[in-house]
Amino acid sequence: MPLAHVLALVLAAAPPDLAALGIVLSPRIEGRAALLRSGGRTRVVGVGDAAFGGRIAAIAADRVTVDFDGVPVEVRLMTVTASVSAAPAPAASADAVPRTMERREIERRLGEESGRILAETTLVPAMDGGRVAGFTITRMPDSTLLTDAGLKPGDVLTQVNGVPIDSLATLIGLWPRMQTESAVRAVVLRNGQPVSLSVTLR
Repeated sequence: MPLAHVLALVLAAAPPDLAALGIVLSPRIEGRAALLRSGGRTRVVGVGDAAFGGRIAAIAADRVTVDFDGVPVEVRLMTVTASVSAAPAPAASADAVPRTMERREIERRLGEESGRILAETTLVPAMDGGRVAGFTITRMPDSTLLTDAGLKPGDVLTQVNGVPIDSLATLIGLWPRMQTESAVRAVVLRNGQPVSLSVTLR
């Protein structure tokens, strides 16, 4: 069978809408992860994992290589340009009232909801002058900890507890720190305006 025909068959097997939404790099290959989306489904994958009909061969800073029957297909990191330039100080709005949550309840709900949150939440880098200045929540499930914390689809998450969200690695790296915090404060851009969200943990 001619090589061109083989390539055409493999590329036909690769989902046409396969996209890389985020990448977490690590010096160790087994520590690298990518957020891939296709057919309305989102998966977090590592090197060697099967996903969307192929197997993850490599994860680099700007691309994920997926092997489809011996033929590597490069999926470039998707970026969206968003205006996240300097804005006035975050404002409180009617839908951004401070909330209080019990730690035990959060842990219980995370155990129940984490699979749904990972599968149904889509984050897209918001770029400002060629750098990541936050992540746009383009899709998220209803009635989860995310919505209870005040987040909405369309929000651009720019800061958590004073830390600028400049990469997916930064966002994921905040999780261990949140275990000992007494409050979580986030700044999001909502309809172009900064809004402060606050959850006190008891």
